[in-house]
Amino acid sequence: MHAIPQLAELEAKYRDEVVVIGVHSAKFTQEKSLDNVRQAVLRYDINHPVANDSGFEVWRRWGVRAWPTFMFIGPEGTVLGKHEGEFDKDALDRAIAGLIGDFDARGLIDRTPIQFTLERDKMSDGPLSFPGKVVADRESDTLVVADSNHNRLVVAGLDGRVRAIVGSGAAGLTDGDFASARFRDPQGLALSGDQIYVADTKNHAIRRVNLSQGNVVTLAGTGQPAPRFNRGGPARSTPIKSPWDVALCDANLYIAMAGFHQIWRLDLASGFMVPHAGSGRENIVDGPLLSAQLAQPSGIVSDGSKLYFADSETSAIRTADVDEAGFVSTIVGEDLFSFGDLDGPGKSARLQHPIGVDLAGGFLYLTDTYNNRIKRIELVTGEVTTLFGTGQPGLEDGYGKGAGFHEPGGLSVAGDLIFIADTNNHVIRVADIVGGSVSTLALMP
Repeated sequence: MHAIPQLAELEAKYRDEVVVIGVHSAKFTQEKSLDNVRQAVLRYDINHPVANDSGFEVWRRWGVRAWPTFMFIGPEGTVLGKHEGEFDKDALDRAIAGLIGDFDARGLIDRTPIQFTLERDKMSDGPLSFPGKVVADRESDTLVVADSNHNRLVVAGLDGRVRAIVGSGAAGLTDGDFASARFRDPQGLALSGDQIYVADTKNHAIRRVNLSQGNVVTLAGTGQPAPRFNRGGPARSTPIKSPWDVALCDANLYIAMAGFHQIWRLDLASGFMVPHAGSGRENIVDGPLLSAQLAQPSGIVSDGSKLYFADSETSAIRTADVDEAGFVSTIVGEDLFSFGDLDGPGKSARLQHPIGVDLAGGFLYLTDTYNNRIKRIELVTGEVTTLFGTGQPGLEDGYGKGAGFHEPGGLSVAGDLIFIADTNNHVIRVADIVGGSVSTLALMP
């Protein structure tokens, strides 16, 4: 995720000398599906061929040990080197330029164009593109959709009637009025009165939308991913990494910082931000807030005293106390490689890469994203129950477990209704908790 935008810059710079081939070796069962790989290529705007290594054959033969791994191959087919983990773009740029110079001097660079049809050129665009998150409020009759791949927000009534489009649609980090503001893959949202707080994920920034004034401002982040873990500081000058969701609690905005494997806290009054939970090491370890270990937290909600979050890479649902002397605890989840699709008591239940969470009436509702289901957890007992979804990718309205979803990313409860960002189906779904029906919301001018 972090390497793709940097790699794209180098692909463009050396388009005549360098060929990039992606190899997808899936950790999760859902990620092995060829159609899901295609969806990921589209969602992350990947412009090179990607091979689906579903059986880990390439992984084994090439001695790969980590995600991501880069193998460098010369024009004569020999392996020149290997790099594990994320990279410094400028250093890689210099290395590529040096290799090109060496092989050019020997007449070995072939600049004949390589052409292939991009996946995005095979698709027609719709009203939404990979919507990642959604927030709904019954009292104000407001629905906000993170129209992630269109780099904008859609503000509507709960009936789907659109009131405003926030963002020009062009990718970038620009404050200003709704027509000129720019986002880059916005995800998590928090709504408070006429204010929308936005996790602007690929800008590595936190934004605030003022609906009554019609403008967007940046609250946190520099626009560049942090090269290393930070200890916090003034929010506008502190680089952060892949914020995926946000939750308001009193005067603080809590941020599910997926790229740091942490939860951060932004004091909205002082404009100062610090890590709140997680050491930065990727794992599932409970304990005191800053010594606990998290793994790609991607969804977060608060009841005022606790934070509930989807710790996606461990397929876990966990809690962190708001009190700075508190602890991190796990409701569902065991380790980095334990996942599945199993209801029951929290300790025995299994999820597969959940991303979205919301609270209502003593229940935690969640998108069990890679299982294509909507589930809930009874907070007193920890019991996990499937409410909606067949478990297979699809787009079918209907009732309960007969409805079809495709990697739903976010959800928000408004009364008896759950509004769901059905990400790979490019639509918003509405599930009736009481009646059990699922329908597709039509967005109307």
